[in-house]
Amino acid sequence: MNPSTHSHRNARILAVCQALYICAISIDLTLTGLTGYELAPDKSLATLPFAMITVSGAGVSYFAAFLLQWLGRRLGFTLGALIGAVGGGISVWAVMEGRFWLFCAGTAGVGVYQAFALYYRLAAADAVEPEAKSRAISTVLAGGVLAAIIGPALAAWSKDLIPSALFAGAYLMVALLGVIAAGLLWTFYCDGDPITAGGVASMDDAGPRPLGVIVRQPVFAASMANNVIGSVTMLFVMTAAPLAAVSCHHSIDDGANIIQWHLVGMYAPSLVTGWLIRRVGLLSLLVAGGVLNVVCVVAAVSSTSLPAFYVALFALGVGWNFMFVGGSTLQAQSYRPSERAKTQGVSEFLRYATTAGATLAAGPVLQHYGWSTVNLAILPLLLVATVLTLWWGRAERLKKEPLPA
Repeated sequence: MNPSTHSHRNARILAVCQALYICAISIDLTLTGLTGYELAPDKSLATLPFAMITVSGAGVSYFAAFLLQWLGRRLGFTLGALIGAVGGGISVWAVMEGRFWLFCAGTAGVGVYQAFALYYRLAAADAVEPEAKSRAISTVLAGGVLAAIIGPALAAWSKDLIPSALFAGAYLMVALLGVIAAGLLWTFYCDGDPITAGGVASMDDAGPRPLGVIVRQPVFAASMANNVIGSVTMLFVMTAAPLAAVSCHHSIDDGANIIQWHLVGMYAPSLVTGWLIRRVGLLSLLVAGGVLNVVCVVAAVSSTSLPAFYVALFALGVGWNFMFVGGSTLQAQSYRPSERAKTQGVSEFLRYATTAGATLAAGPVLQHYGWSTVNLAILPLLLVATVLTLWWGRAERLKKEPLPA
């Protein structure tokens, strides 16, 4: 099998596994805040089980990059999916027994699954030529489109599957989806070599640079600004959204539908994001992502009606997609093949660590200061992302300008 066919097949397998992962994680996104509220001994801890997804992901994300390099991505991705399946099983047990801290352990297992699954997009990008990286990333993320619709619907359908324990059936589905993903990865995914501008990289022409040199590049700073801040703002608002909707006298089903609409906004644009980057340019797409996050803030602050929740969460999802696909494209351009594990590991750890803080803070901020404050708090972060993105854009423009005679 030639490298091009090999990389395209892997991208399709990763897209399918992305869909399974998104189905699993969307169940947690939809129900874990509410389940935590039911089980928590102190209601201010309601979002802790959801935050444990991000906290555990942060704890393993750096090491996951090296495990994927040492064990190979096939075995590493399979292991991550199996840990997610175990986490789903523990969550079922915890809900049936009414044990809050055991439920936190179960969601932590799902977080480990997420830490590995979020390398799917980078695995696809590393296997193609530089000009095709954004398309490869979009292909993988597009696997979440149907999952964004099916996942919350599956959560709503399966939450009563075990009559004696509300929500336990939904976490049983999380376990099943993890098992299916592990089977597909082990059976169909093939490890391959990364691609550089000149073809398959069997050796590096230059040795690895110190990490300090890598992170001082404008391209790396812009990639981190969009990946980290895009994810922090999205998770901070999204974690609070179902609880905010219920506190505003909307139903649990309304909360699930809001998250479903948000997930559509997160993944549906991936069908065209690669084309948009080629059409309007990467810089324009990244700035548009920040603008859409501001639209979310305006809609959320203006009204607590159900349509306002839908508009805010959909704009938040599309804004995250633009920032995440664009930021991931920049990230894949910021390192040499020999620098892949340490650069990806540091990048994903920083993103996870900051989003862990965001998800932990979402519940207390919502409870003590309200839904409007949750949204207004993301504006300074969006300003930082915009400044760093424009810095990278200026550096790129200067590189293309002819030197003075």
